[in-house]
Amino acid sequence: MKKQKEKPSLDALKVTNAQVYLVKAKGSKTLAMARVVLNEQLQLTGLRVVDGVNGYFVSYPIDPTYQGEDYHSIYYPLQKELREEIEFRILLKYQEVMEG
Repeated sequence: MKKQKEKPSLDALKVTNAQVYLVKAKGSKTLAMARVVLNEQLQLTGLRVVDGVNGYFVSYPIDPTYQGEDYHSIYYPLQKELREEIEFRILLKYQEVMEG
């Protein structure tokens, strides 16, 4: 009988690429659009760099068909560590673009 490979753990997900595109809309809290690649295999698009009350943060795409009163993201990280890594990499890239 063939030995099955171990299922990879979710903490193995790493941001291997991040890109940021500045938004030039006056009065908008959205400063940039972004995308990240995880493990050079999965690309997440539609992320936004937003200027919030407590500083900059990364917002995930919202489902336009959702009919509730609150927001309903299309996708988002389930683990805090991955969320922090995605936000760190995008905000670092945003800073590089702004300085650049």
